[in-house]
Amino acid sequence: MTVVSWQLMLVRGVLAVLFGAMAIAWPNATITVIAVLWGVWALMDGISSLAAALRPGPTGARLALGLVGVVALVAAFFAIFRPVEAATFLTWVLGLWLIARGVMELALAFSDRRLAPRWFILLGAALDFLLGLVFVANPGRSVVGIAWLLGLIALVWGLVFITLALVLRKQTETLGGPTPPPPPPPAVPA
Repeated sequence: MTVVSWQLMLVRGVLAVLFGAMAIAWPNATITVIAVLWGVWALMDGISSLAAALRPGPTGARLALGLVGVVALVAAFFAIFRPVEAATFLTWVLGLWLIARGVMELALAFSDRRLAPRWFILLGAALDFLLGLVFVANPGRSVVGIAWLLGLIALVWGLVFITLALVLRKQTETLGGPTPPPPPPPAVPA
């Protein structure tokens, strides 16, 4: 088990609180940064896929890797140079996925009698479906909501880490306390 110093946990908590506050205060900037970071990741993924496609191997696999690489590069440039639009598009795709998930969960709730409690599955299906509808109907506002939610989660986790750091510091001080002086050396008989 790794022991985390209370100082490191405190720094982590403070950084999370700062990130959370900034994400809530400036959701559009948060969206832009996240989209650009994702774009950089997609760029690296696209380059590595194209490099793998150039290596010797089965033609089908090389073509698939080449196609994936090109798609990743297009997505990367879109995310890097048009980050807000990329985030809005991804929110729209997320909305479609949530709608499909809600429909599948609804069908699953009535098709498999072993699932219990059924009301819980139906509630999850309804929430997925409604959230999906909100995302599809308003992808621009939804992406801002996601940034706020991300900021709120970071803020709460930051406060949790700060609290844990202070508890750890108190425990460290209590357990460690002042170090007693070393015992005197044993007397040597003459």
